[in-house]
Amino acid sequence: MVVAALASFALLAPLASAAETAPGYEAFSGCPTAAESPGTPVCIRSDVSSGHLQVGSKTVPIENPLTISGGVTEELQGFTPGPEGGLSPVKQKVPGGVIGLTGLTWLLEFFGSDALTLYAETQLAGAPSNFTFNTVTIPIKVHLINPILGNNCFIGSNSNPIVLNLTNGTTSPPPPNEPISGKEAEFGLDPELEIVRLTNGTYVDNSFSAPGASGCVLKLFGFIPISINSLVNDQSGLPAPAGTNETVQNYGIELTSRSLVYP
Repeated sequence: MVVAALASFALLAPLASAAETAPGYEAFSGCPTAAESPGTPVCIRSDVSSGHLQVGSKTVPIENPLTISGGVTEELQGFTPGPEGGLSPVKQKVPGGVIGLTGLTWLLEFFGSDALTLYAETQLAGAPSNFTFNTVTIPIKVHLINPILGNNCFIGSNSNPIVLNLTNGTTSPPPPNEPISGKEAEFGLDPELEIVRLTNGTYVDNSFSAPGASGCVLKLFGFIPISINSLVNDQSGLPAPAGTNETVQNYGIELTSRSLVYP
């Protein structure tokens, strides 16, 4: 039904050669043009408004909205971002800061509390896949951001990502986690802008594993790097096996024909 609706939208698109987004379709600027990705004629945007990501013993609230945008095939596969697409670089504040991450309480004497604020930025570690209106698989890595930790402190990597198999159904995790349920999004059509909208959905996953930290260094006096990966892992319960982690993400999805975005 949705693919047919998108196809009908495409027939209504005016012919033009401009690569700028049409008025009203600016939210799809992360979608690739036909020249950039000929095989992805559908533009997709998914917004996560709130929720949390719990990895090991640390839970990070999603307080600042996240967006994934790009293009997909008519079967909602082959996700490809345009130059402005992908996962938005949004930082979330980590409760406990650097001291909570490392357990090094004496850092407070050297740097003060303001300098020990810690942020987590979720980044794609591969292309999202398995798009349906009930699921999506997203490989991620989490960048832990504070100057004291250096520039390359991550949980997960491109070669060893955290793989989220998100569903709005009910999970079947290994113990000790127990099943949790998401919420199916509400389907709607925008007749004026010809956009398919799914709103007020909730994705969940508590079956994924998480690797240990890498690249975390303590920079004393700005020039003495000391690896603290083991400290981060010990304090954060990493690596964390499947059945000990969880994410809940409240989301909405928008889709439309690329020929309407770039008429």
